[in-house]
Amino acid sequence: MNKTNCELCKSNIDIIDYKVEPREETISICSSCNNEINKKDLDETYWHCLNDSMWSDMASVQVVVYRLLTRLKNQDLLDMLYLDDDTKKWANIEMSEMSGTNKDNNIVHKDANGMILKNGDSASITKDLVVKGANFTAKRGVLVKNISLVLDDEEHIEA
Repeated sequence: MNKTNCELCKSNIDIIDYKVEPREETISICSSCNNEINKKDLDETYWHCLNDSMWSDMASVQVVVYRLLTRLKNQDLLDMLYLDDDTKKWANIEMSEMSGTNKDNNIVHKDANGMILKNGDSASITKDLVVKGANFTAKRGVLVKNISLVLDDEEHIEA
């Protein structure tokens, strides 16, 4: 699908097809976005365009945006991005090697700063959280002691 504009930044200069692994689907991106994607450390200011491209109705674009936002650790935009279950599984396939699993393919839990968490650690809440099964909201800044990690889900921690 060769379009005249980049699916990420809307540029119309040097458009190439970018394969969204591991599927055979491609999206059209400019060479500048391609160069930025391939950098080890992403330039956060360059990727402000993701605020708009995250609303694309193409699953392949959503996957690339999700992966970029995850690499940028932009939790605010990740919280706004809706992916159906199939798209989220696709997006997480490559992400697992970046942060979600260790060499034994076990899930690794990390805090908002990328530090690895273990059972029994203490953690500070970085944003207000509605507590499931209770009638209250845990407020940002609260220290939670003796956390328990959910072994089959890297996004959930019990406290």
